[in-house]
Amino acid sequence: MTNRIELLAQAAYEAHRAAIKDDLPLWEDLTENEQYAWKAAVTVVAGPGGDTASEPPAGRALTVKVGDQRYTFRTDFIVGREGGLEIDDDFASGHHARFQTVRGLWYVEDLGSTNGTEVNGRRVMTAQVLKKRDKVTIGHTVMTVVSV
Repeated sequence: MTNRIELLAQAAYEAHRAAIKDDLPLWEDLTENEQYAWKAAVTVVAGPGGDTASEPPAGRALTVKVGDQRYTFRTDFIVGREGGLEIDDDFASGHHARFQTVRGLWYVEDLGSTNGTEVNGRRVMTAQVLKKRDKVTIGHTVMTVVSV
């Protein structure tokens, strides 16, 4: 089970990854020692129980349509041949793009995929804010934003 300190450490690391444009590994790919270091850093700020940090308010859901299927998400997720939304597309990477919510807005970010990610035909170079009716292309798969 994930505790509050681990969640805070993971959020801090993901913010760091977003700020640093190098190819940093996903949280899950960090060594145990690297994760421990991030947890220790968060503990210094939040205390051993993470009590000073409040849980973020529930954000708005994101609904996307892929083919005939609709999918609704309330938390960040990964799209690719593996991840929170798996697509059967040989031109998609295993972990192709990250969809994340920040302060009530949903963003899509390419995760260094071979074929890139597009929003409305334009290649995503940095995190891109999503809006209703946006077309997100991953490999040959087109996802339409139904609601944000």
